[in-house]
Amino acid sequence: MRTRRRTSLVALAGLGLLVLSACGGSSSGSKKNAAPAVPKVPMASSVGAGEGQLNLVNWAGYAEDGTNDKTVDWVHPFEQQTGCKVNSKIGNTSDEMVTLMKSGQYDGVSASGDATLRLVYGGLVAPVNTALVPNYATIQDFLKDRPWNSVSNQMYGIPHGWGANLLMWNTKVVSPAPTSWSAVFDASSPYKGKVTAYDSPIYIADAALYLMRPQPDLRITNPYALDPKQLDAAVKLLKAQRALVGEYWADYTKAVQAFESGNSALGTTWQVIANLITADKKVPVQAIVPSEGVTGWSDTWMIAAKAKHPNCMYKWMDWIASPRTNAQVAEWFGEAPAQRLACDHTADKAFCTTYHAADKAYSDAIFYWTTPTTNCLDGRGNICTDYARWTQEWTAVKG
Repeated sequence: MRTRRRTSLVALAGLGLLVLSACGGSSSGSKKNAAPAVPKVPMASSVGAGEGQLNLVNWAGYAEDGTNDKTVDWVHPFEQQTGCKVNSKIGNTSDEMVTLMKSGQYDGVSASGDATLRLVYGGLVAPVNTALVPNYATIQDFLKDRPWNSVSNQMYGIPHGWGANLLMWNTKVVSPAPTSWSAVFDASSPYKGKVTAYDSPIYIADAALYLMRPQPDLRITNPYALDPKQLDAAVKLLKAQRALVGEYWADYTKAVQAFESGNSALGTTWQVIANLITADKKVPVQAIVPSEGVTGWSDTWMIAAKAKHPNCMYKWMDWIASPRTNAQVAEWFGEAPAQRLACDHTADKAFCTTYHAADKAYSDAIFYWTTPTTNCLDGRGNICTDYARWTQEWTAVKG
C-alpha cells in the first residue's frame, strides 16, 4: 500500500515488437517566458507481442499479486493473459521513484504529480500514444491533458487514481471542529505536539495554498508556482509550524497508528487513512475539505524512454486502466479510480460516492501535486522556484 502502499530505435516491426515514431518538443530556452525544452523521445506507433517480462516502479498496493492478501491479485491474471512476468519494485517516495527510473532498469512507473514533470523534462519517460491503450477512452475526462501528466497537449501517461489531502482531527480531543487550515498553522494552537503533516517538499504547496487568503498581497494563484518571495513566505510559515508538529508522515499506515495511539490529533490526511481509523473504531475522527481548499494527488502510469519491454508496458497500462482492474486497485488502496466504468465493479457499491470518483467539480477544486519548475505554472515566465529549490527549503524546515 502507498508509502503513501531501451528500446533501441530500430525497425523491429517485422519481429512483432513495438514500432516507434519521433515525438517531443523543442522550445527555445533563451526567451524569458519560454518553457523548458522537452527532450525528443520517440513515441510508440504500434504494440506487438509481449517481451515476456515487465519491470515496474510503483507505489505499494498498485501491483498486488496475492502476497499480501490471496484474494487481492491482478498481477497473475495479467501475466497469464499477456505472458509478461511482472517484477515490482516499491518506490517509497516520489524522490525515490525518480532515482530508480534514472537507473534505466525499469519499464514504467506509477508517478505522482510531484515526480511526473521531473521525469518528462529529464528525458526519462516517453510520450504515450493513447490510441494504443483502448481503455484510455473511458478514463475520466477531467483527468486527461492536465499539467501534471501532459506537456503541450501530449499525454505522458495513463491516469490511474486520485485523491485529496484533507484536514482530519480526533473529535474527542479537538474542539471546536476546525473549518480552516489555520488549525495546523496557528502558532498559538493548543494542540502543540499533536499536529501532523505530510513529509515531502511538495507540502510547501499546502502552506502556499493557506497563504492565499490571509496574505493576498503575495498574489499566489497556483501553490506550485512560487517566485522567491512567495516561497520564502511559505517556508517561513512552515518553520513556525515546525514547533507544533509532533510527527511528519509519508507512510499512511504510520499516520493511522499515530492517530490511534494518540500521538497525533490534527493534521493532513488522505481519505483512506480516515476510513481505516473509522473502521478500527479506536478513535473518532472527521476529515473535511477546509475553507481554503486542498492540494491532492493524481497518479499516472508512465513508460520509460528506454524501456526494454515496451510492449509489455503498454499492455500493463491498458490492463491497469481496465474497469475491473482499476476498481480492484482503487478499493485496495483507497483512492478514486481514474476509469469511469470502474464504479460498476467495486465490491462496495457506495465506494465511488465516498471517494467522489465521478465528481468533476470536486476534482477540479483540488490543486493536484505538480512538479514546480522555474517556468511558472501560472504563466508568469521564468521567475519561479523549481523542485530542487523546494527540496533545499524543506530540508531547512525539517532541521
